Amino acid sequence: MKHLEKNEDLKSLVSKGVHLVDFYAEWCGPCKMLAPVLEELENIDVIKVNVDLHSDLARDYGVMSVPMLVFIKDGKVVLKEVGFKDKEQIEKMYDSIK
Repeated sequence: MKHLEKNEDLKSLVSKGVHLVDFYAEWCGPCKMLAPVLEELENIDVIKVNVDLHSDLARDYGVMSVPMLVFIKDGKVVLKEVGFKDKEQIEKMYDSIK
């Protein structure tokens, strides 16, 4: 799992392969519940994006509420899901697009 830093370019990080981008906020209860679930994912590349620090990215990806999970394959958004998801749900979503 990787936390996007201020000077990093998300588009270059997700340009190849399948990635799960977790748009979250520190103040968000469901985001806090989702964090340990994301830690358990072994074969999925997870990039965490704090919407308060990266409001431009949140706007670009149409994030209206958090947590929002965005699956990106070879630089293109293929699936968006809002709200808490358990490990099994996330793995099924990942398997459907990889």
